[in-house]
Amino acid sequence: MTLLERAGGPLVDGTELAVAAAGDGATKRDAILLSGVGRVFRRGSTRVVALDGIDLSVRRGEIVSLLGASGCGKSTLLGILAGLDQPTSGTATVHGRTGLMFQESALFPWLTVRGNIETALRLRGVARRDRRGLAEELLASVHLHGFGNRRPHELSGGMRQRAALARALAQDADVLLMDEPFAALDAITREVLHAELERQWGERDLTAVFVTHDVREAVRLGDRVVLLSSRPGRVAAEFVVDIERPRRMEDHAVNELAAVITSRLHAEVQRHARD
Repeated sequence: MTLLERAGGPLVDGTELAVAAAGDGATKRDAILLSGVGRVFRRGSTRVVALDGIDLSVRRGEIVSLLGASGCGKSTLLGILAGLDQPTSGTATVHGRTGLMFQESALFPWLTVRGNIETALRLRGVARRDRRGLAEELLASVHLHGFGNRRPHELSGGMRQRAALARALAQDADVLLMDEPFAALDAITREVLHAELERQWGERDLTAVFVTHDVREAVRLGDRVVLLSSRPGRVAAEFVVDIERPRRMEDHAVNELAAVITSRLHAEVQRHARD
């Protein structure tokens, strides 16, 4: 059976998905439940298995870092969670609204920063008279007060990603799906945005799935790190991050666990090369 189940309303583009009853394996503590999720791409006689038998649950209020080599299906899995793609097999259950962040801010260049956020509010169904005030509140929440009239090209990379975070929050998201949103930023800006994400997560009781290639970043942000094997993507290992917050990338405990995960990641890459 192939089914994408979702409870809680519109996607990032405002379209509705059919809502199915949550699977028997879901609990009230689960924001996300994946059971046997597979994704196969076909073009003519060519068949590429991107994901195979993914079983994973994400608790409400948890940040899960998704890690793996290039081509292991991380972004494909995120697309399924967002409702932008369908699994070929298995079920994916997401409770609540989802907000997406990409490596690029993906802001509409012809709109102001405030206009980008108001667009998300409009798609959510917020009345016109309420949008400006809510947009200003969201900008202030990510420390962009006073920049609402700027266009994206007038902002730094870090500021554009702050605006993208505000737009994701404008969707009244319960679950943030983040596809390497800080990968193109310098180390200092990245650390600032790590702290900003952590603050928003704590204040809003968000659930997040954070895709990254950076092992230290995965440990710094995640409550758990889930390692996917090289193609086809399967859950190869999970690591609980039992390190007190707030954390920093240079913390000894972060680097110690990152070294363990890196060793396992290298083993996965080598295994794939031999197969």
